[in-house]
Amino acid sequence: MSNKKSDRRSFLMNASSAVGAAIFAAPAIFASEGRPKDERGRSVGPNDEIRTAILGIRNQGRNHINYHQATPNIRIATLCDPDERLFAERVKLVADGKPKTETDLCRVLDDKNIDCIAVTMPNYWHALATVWACQAGKDVYVEKPATYCIAEGRRMIAARDKYNRIVQSGTQMRANPAHQEAAKLLREGLLGPIYMVRAIYFDQRLSIGRQPDGAVPDGVHYDLWMGPSAKQTFNPNRFHYNWHWFWETGNGEIGNNGPHLADLVIHGLDRQDTLPVKISSQGGRFVWDDQGQTPNTLAASYTYADGLLLEMEIRNLPTNREDRVAEAAFFHGPKGYMMIEGERGRYESVVDKKPGPSGKAPGAHAELVRNFYDAVRSRKTSDLLSPVEHGHIGAALCHLANISYRLGRTLEFEPKTETFPHDDAANAMLTRTYRAPYVMPELNDI
Repeated sequence: MSNKKSDRRSFLMNASSAVGAAIFAAPAIFASEGRPKDERGRSVGPNDEIRTAILGIRNQGRNHINYHQATPNIRIATLCDPDERLFAERVKLVADGKPKTETDLCRVLDDKNIDCIAVTMPNYWHALATVWACQAGKDVYVEKPATYCIAEGRRMIAARDKYNRIVQSGTQMRANPAHQEAAKLLREGLLGPIYMVRAIYFDQRLSIGRQPDGAVPDGVHYDLWMGPSAKQTFNPNRFHYNWHWFWETGNGEIGNNGPHLADLVIHGLDRQDTLPVKISSQGGRFVWDDQGQTPNTLAASYTYADGLLLEMEIRNLPTNREDRVAEAAFFHGPKGYMMIEGERGRYESVVDKKPGPSGKAPGAHAELVRNFYDAVRSRKTSDLLSPVEHGHIGAALCHLANISYRLGRTLEFEPKTETFPHDDAANAMLTRTYRAPYVMPELNDI
């Protein structure tokens, strides 16, 4: 590790110091001649180019290349990934000029020519990369789940606020017009007061089997890839994508696709600033005999302070579908019910035993990215469709289910403090141990 990288990580981990604050604090945005300016004084008008780096270019990161360059006046200036074997093919996907390539995100954060970053790295990197980027004066689009653990959410929000950044959470269904219309109808009382919501994600997967530990492949910077997670011997089953199914790096299927369901729920109910008071979760890793740790079947039940019942269920084994869908949220009220389907962007309702309003719209990944850049130009967090605080609440619902499952019991939760009263074992699972030097600052040290 070079001295430059080591020094930067040390600064970021100690950003509460006077020197760190002087270097990384982003001055307040100010207006001049009717247009906002960024912290370097560069004009950010509707026709000015914004330079973006994508951190993590496999799978969803590959898709983000297309999402971002679909927005006018956006230049993908840098592609960053600790697996440099991906660079040759991904560079070809960038339509406007040849981007730089980096294996270390700290070099990207050091680059004063980068305005924004898209965080499409594994879950355990999401919050830390966002906080570091805010400290370095970058705006952030962070993929779901916004966090790997509940305590990270408030740190992301604190960093966003302190350094005057724009931070969008990548729950793209927010940008779907049909979903927006459905949420508006629910909030206006189409069904009356909602008493129960059931959300499902059924996606059949295969067992990952078992593979022996082995040598790190050439071109993979494994220490950078592991980041804040505990150091482990390289194993192909704990690497690309399958990291989702190990507790040290992933949050299972409920942390993988559950945030989309949770976002449909909190958006439709307008409960984007609070969490339930009781959580009970059961399930298991059934049928498969493999190295994976997280459940392939999980049913979670949540009770809110006013009695609202939320049920979320994920399943990766052969299963039925409910009401012809496998990814949806069902809202129940005294007048009827509404089904909001996920990625397919459809909703239907039954009101007073008759067909009610319905609608459908295509997917909205690129639209949420465009909304992010609109807010980057306006410098107004209020312009965001999916601000990071909403991403935090949606992700936290999924983490609560995992904590209950792993402890094997029902949990009482205090939404105001986001802690478990008098429950040391559960409170210990609100955060994680970060491997130095990839350490998340404490809330007061942001």
